[in-house]
Amino acid sequence: MQIVSLSKDISLKRPLEMGNAEQMKTVKMVLADVKCHGDVAISEYCEKWDGVKLHDFRVSNEEIHHAKDNFDAELLKDLEEAAHNIRIFHEKQKRSSYEVDVENGSFIGQRVSPLDAVGLYVPGGSAAYPSSVLMNVIPAQVAGVERIVIVSPPNEQGSLPDAVLVAASILGIEEIYKIGGAQAIAALAYGTESIKPVDKITGPGNVFVALAKREVYGVVAIDMIAGPSEIAVIADETAYADEVAADLLSQAEHDPMACPILLTTSDFFAHEVAHEVEKQLIMLPREKIARAAVEKFGKIYVAETIEDIVEAVNKLAPEHLEIMTRNAQEVAQQVRHAGAIFIGRYSSEPIGDYFAGTNHVLPTNSTARFSSPLSVDDFIKKTSIIYYTEETWLKHAPKIARLARMEGLEGHARAVESRGWTKEMD
Repeated sequence: MQIVSLSKDISLKRPLEMGNAEQMKTVKMVLADVKCHGDVAISEYCEKWDGVKLHDFRVSNEEIHHAKDNFDAELLKDLEEAAHNIRIFHEKQKRSSYEVDVENGSFIGQRVSPLDAVGLYVPGGSAAYPSSVLMNVIPAQVAGVERIVIVSPPNEQGSLPDAVLVAASILGIEEIYKIGGAQAIAALAYGTESIKPVDKITGPGNVFVALAKREVYGVVAIDMIAGPSEIAVIADETAYADEVAADLLSQAEHDPMACPILLTTSDFFAHEVAHEVEKQLIMLPREKIARAAVEKFGKIYVAETIEDIVEAVNKLAPEHLEIMTRNAQEVAQQVRHAGAIFIGRYSSEPIGDYFAGTNHVLPTNSTARFSSPLSVDDFIKKTSIIYYTEETWLKHAPKIARLARMEGLEGHARAVESRGWTKEMD
């Protein structure tokens, strides 16, 4: 990894982070095609890009049962325990409706209600992601969403990984479709002959999925536009170079566009980590992917002080932030912007990916400055409630009418007065 001074420009921004013109053209074509031709278009794109001809996209009960029958018992227990932890964490996020008494029996309030239907995208391709099933489904269930749909790209045999189906089965999800890419987003947004549309789409995917989600926003809601994975590690000489290197590579192996960054106050430690990264890369099964990320976007920044590093991190607003320093919890208190913060030697990033209970769907590309991890809030909506009695209306109607006329909206003023205030005055 390249070692540079923190005084150099530091950024998580990557070229083509939102796709190029050719990719955008493809996405718009796919969306329009699926919107117009439905299942026929989806079948054609599955054959073209996934290498399998499907006429029925829905996963059958037999496929789910087969996956469960062939699944490792110990892994099943691990998934169930992870699901339990995730549910406990998200249960704390539930919101309640409320009313505020005004006067004379009047009240205002807020009604919190779940969305009717959501579609959850689970990435496929080079790896299986049952953890994405848990992280997307559980907050939706806690919110009270009645219809939860999973879409995920099939393999060349026309099936989904057993682990994905088992994770869905643990949570009681049965509406699962073997489609991926922009065509899956189109199906969820517009609906087809066999797939009813949803109200919101969540979950990460490749650049085509991200672009498609951005395009259908407004027809449906989306959670975020997720870019390639990022990790920033703050470490001083008390950290262990082999552990820091392993954590950096844990994210580098996701994607050639992933961004692993180390920020340290020790030049000697920086060189130790750089050596360890190269040593461990050679032994990594996904070496090609991880090496591309490390060589193109990986950096080690050496700073004078931890304070300088914290200032840089708050500008970066990384997706994942690990802190392995003296007084790590004190350092964490100074960080304002990060998707998730992992404090101390034993809080390696994959703990949050799989087991701790916090959500691993996180804001990327510095959007943690204004965005939050996926949560129960993403699966609810809020409705304002207003109830004025006649007595309250009589007391305040003149004020409301004056405010409306101040803004030049005579119709607003007359709507308030039409209830009889001017008649009462007469």
